[in-house]
Amino acid sequence: MRRFSTIESVVFVGLFTALTVIGTMIKIPLPTGAFVHMGNAVLLLSVLLLGYLRGSLAGGFGFAIFDLLNGYATEAPYFILESFIVGAAAYGMYCLYKKNPTKIYQVVIIGIGTGIAKISMTQIKNTVVQLMMGNRLSVGFNAALVQLPATLINVVTTIIVVTFLYFPLKKAMVRLLPTNKY
Repeated sequence: MRRFSTIESVVFVGLFTALTVIGTMIKIPLPTGAFVHMGNAVLLLSVLLLGYLRGSLAGGFGFAIFDLLNGYATEAPYFILESFIVGAAAYGMYCLYKKNPTKIYQVVIIGIGTGIAKISMTQIKNTVVQLMMGNRLSVGFNAALVQLPATLINVVTTIIVVTFLYFPLKKAMVRLLPTNKY
């Protein structure tokens, strides 16, 4: 994996933070009150292209900025945490291919593993919210399940988008940025 200079790191984290905000703002509302967006795809791409720490940081900052700008300020800390947990799943799957997936099916598998982490985190969060509202665990868990279709749609959309964009973006980054020799 390529090493970034400090300036490159700051620039790319900032770029992917902005892309996460924009990707999350492009949303399709669902009847459950949730919405489908491209922010998760940007998070996964940032982890694959920048590495775990930089990519998760960019995604977490992007989601937090979106939340602060759109009336979801109480959710911002959770989404920073979630970005690091989902980012860890993505990076773990990425490491299975020695940080160099070369086939489309490998990117799809990385997306599926990342999607499982995202779905799990969403279910846990929504169940905890239900418990905090005074529901029993079984009721809270079932109520949280009702909100999962939006996450499932986001996961499938993320897998499709990342599958199409990963290889061209990786190629562009390799061509445009000189390799640092350390």
